[in-house]
Amino acid sequence: MRSYPERPVVGVGAVIVNDDRVLLVRRGHAPLKGEWSLPGGAVELGETLEAALIREVLEETSLNVRIECLVEVVDRIHYSADGRVEYHYVVVDYLCIPRSMTAASGSDADEVRWVHRDELPAYHVSDAALRVIHKGLELSETRP
Repeated sequence: MRSYPERPVVGVGAVIVNDDRVLLVRRGHAPLKGEWSLPGGAVELGETLEAALIREVLEETSLNVRIECLVEVVDRIHYSADGRVEYHYVVVDYLCIPRSMTAASGSDADEVRWVHRDELPAYHVSDAALRVIHKGLELSETRP
């Protein structure tokens, strides 16, 4: 069970970049239901981080991606009203390049959208996700 866990859950996230645009998903399930964020999810037992990322991106966006590099490792902790840890994810975020540009929402995502960096504030992405997105965009500019 992911809510009220005994220990943190390992997850992966994808900063999928095309020029000055990043792919966002509108979450279909808790803990971020209805919010825009990066594609990703939990690593399954026996699965590598990279395999989990490729699977999650395909499930949520219908995209095949090439993993470029690590962007950042982030704790995402959500507390319930009574102060208990309701969700705790340790998320390993990677810069990814899409092999095609045709994204479509799948499981866990109600919608997917390519968003220009200047439009990000309109999507109310969390501060942590914004930091990771901007770092991913910077990294993408330095790669061949």
